Amino acid sequence: MSKTILIVEDEAMLRESLAELLTEEGYQIVQAGNGRQAYDLALVQPVDLVLTDVRMPEMDGITLLGRLQQLMPETPVILLTAFGTVEDAVSAMRAGARDYLLKPVQFDDVLLKVQRALEHEQIVRTSRVMTEQLSADSVFHNLVGRAQSMLTLFEMVRKLSAVKSNVLVTGESGTGKELLARAIHYNGPARDKPFVAINCGAIPDNLAESELFGHRRGAFTSADRDRTGYFEVADGGTLFLDEISTFPMTVQSSLLRALETKVIIPVGDTRPRTVDVRIIAASNCKLEEMVSAGEFREDLLYRLKVVTLELPPLRRRKEDIPLLVQHFLDKYSREMNKHVSGISNAAMRALLNHSWPGNIRELENVIERAVIFVEDDQLNVEHLPFEAEDTGDETGEALKDALRQFERQHIIYSLRRHKYDKAETAKHLKIGVSSLYRKLDEMNIPKDPPEGSEAGPAES
Repeated sequence: MSKTILIVEDEAMLRESLAELLTEEGYQIVQAGNGRQAYDLALVQPVDLVLTDVRMPEMDGITLLGRLQQLMPETPVILLTAFGTVEDAVSAMRAGARDYLLKPVQFDDVLLKVQRALEHEQIVRTSRVMTEQLSADSVFHNLVGRAQSMLTLFEMVRKLSAVKSNVLVTGESGTGKELLARAIHYNGPARDKPFVAINCGAIPDNLAESELFGHRRGAFTSADRDRTGYFEVADGGTLFLDEISTFPMTVQSSLLRALETKVIIPVGDTRPRTVDVRIIAASNCKLEEMVSAGEFREDLLYRLKVVTLELPPLRRRKEDIPLLVQHFLDKYSREMNKHVSGISNAAMRALLNHSWPGNIRELENVIERAVIFVEDDQLNVEHLPFEAEDTGDETGEALKDALRQFERQHIIYSLRRHKYDKAETAKHLKIGVSSLYRKLDEMNIPKDPPEGSEAGPAES
């Protein structure tokens, strides 16, 4: 998106030369002959950077800087100063100017400092809403699972990461819809661009357009300064719209127009701005039913669901519970500086039997709470906030299979961790060495590391 630069200089020849130089570089230019004229322009014209002289009639650059900081604090200001007023420039930088240029100006220096200031401004704006980046230890940003439904999703994530099509993520609350959105973004070519996540349900209806598209100072009563909207902050990257079903129809219309034209207009402004944003929307409601009820625009639904991904509830992928438990145990043990490395069969059985109405979010909460109260290296059933639930025979057999799978994985993990030292492994598992050898035979687990591999700790 082309950036707008306000040039403030009382020397017309220098002002015109700077305008020509920056116009050739693709910038939009606004000119002012003094500080007062520049301030009046800033009240009605949004700009991305100000390049101003220090010594000017009517209002000098230092005074202008102070007023602009109140009006648009995120907009960088670069000062133009003669050699004899360098002290003024240094004082102004302490007061908030981004940089300064000495007269006579060198055009290469101008271009370099303008580029740096705009890059810094983008970082500052983005950091306002940027959330934590992709974890280095997880290809799918903490998405854990070996159930067939999850493996299918992972494969779709790989394919979606290479394109910028809009995606609709559905699933019950707590299933990890935002994690899936992050996985799509951070595995793709725009991984170094912003990922901006907003909860649509938390935005008041009358502020939704301002939050999405930004607003100009004075656009409404409480608009005391310019504000950059989420679309502009996410420019080049991904905007994640959680609970999109909560947007009223009027906001849905504006959102549809932005998706179709890739153009936004901040509230109270008349100047359109182009944006390049991928939308990943999420909902735990059936949007098709809302369309039938006249509560959601059908054309917007088609724009959003170029691809639809459905996250299964945890009760339909219980074979992943052992993996998730170990993942959260490792996470909260590190955070709390504890050494909880295992879980008893009774505790795992209770977790496998639980119905998990809150899905993965509930499981994470349970493990975090349990780690708080664990005093040794093993999580036991007494650390859980519920007792084992009774299940039918068919479900019970399935859970037994999952428990056996967990036990096998845990023994393999312990072997690798202790470099296949059987005595140390048995001690860690709190069983005898002979019992360990019996389990290795029963579960067909190799007693020694694979040939050509190092017998080190398992990767998390």
